[in-house]
Amino acid sequence: MPAALLGLLSALVYGSADFVGGVAARRVGAVRTTALGAVSGLALLLLALPVVGGAWSASAVGWAAASGVVGSAAIFLLYACLAVGPMSILSPLTAVVSAVVPMIVGLIGGDRFAPIGYVALGLALVAVVLVGFVPERGAVRPSGRALLMAVGAGAGIGLFLVLLDQTPADSGLVPLIVNRAVNGAIMWSVVGAMVVAARRARAPGDRLPGAGLPRARLPRAGLLLAALSGVIDATANTIILLGLRLGDLTTMSVLVALYPAGTILLAALVLRERVAPVQWAGLALAVIAAALLSIA
Repeated sequence: MPAALLGLLSALVYGSADFVGGVAARRVGAVRTTALGAVSGLALLLLALPVVGGAWSASAVGWAAASGVVGSAAIFLLYACLAVGPMSILSPLTAVVSAVVPMIVGLIGGDRFAPIGYVALGLALVAVVLVGFVPERGAVRPSGRALLMAVGAGAGIGLFLVLLDQTPADSGLVPLIVNRAVNGAIMWSVVGAMVVAARRARAPGDRLPGAGLPRARLPRAGLLLAALSGVIDATANTIILLGLRLGDLTTMSVLVALYPAGTILLAALVLRERVAPVQWAGLALAVIAAALLSIA
């Protein structure tokens, strides 16, 4: 089943977007990162629309708009919790929750597998846990606030997949374009509200460094990373949508939930975070699970 391969590919791309977005959020904030990512992702999708195509309909726009609202909250919570860290714990927690929500919806909705398929789903969920497991002593534990944000992000991502799966098969990239447009409108409204609030809070004549939200204080590298995260995320969503069209919600949701693999691999390469043997075992198990799902 091509959908299984697309699921793994989307997980790696999605995880890369989360890593880049998390790094950007540390530099320019989660709100700005999400807002800039929405614009850059929308630009990419608009450029691709004439090539890929898609039919506009009330159903496509409605379900996509709902996914945009949910996605805005989910991505903001995701980047915020990743910025707080540690990525290696919060990312897989988010992934497990994001898999369970649409998996339950898919099974209730009629997704059925051969016995080996259910075994593969279980292996994939175990793989998600193993990939994110950090057995080192003295590892930083996430705060309760960060854990709540991670769970909320996972539930939002899972619901996003459910809503995206409801869009018409002939809608092409239309759902993703509407999703990004709604996402951008929400997040830029939040950014505007932040700027207005900061200006009102600043006393007249206050020229202290850091007062308000001066553009000059935002690092250019952080802004570029935020834009890049949006492009990568839009690419991942396109792969996910294609996988949903070719396969089923349950399979795609579990495989997409393996996206911490991309996050952790990049964290190892860029931030030199250690990848434990158990995490490599999780990656191998994920490949086995995808192979089993392809024949289920």
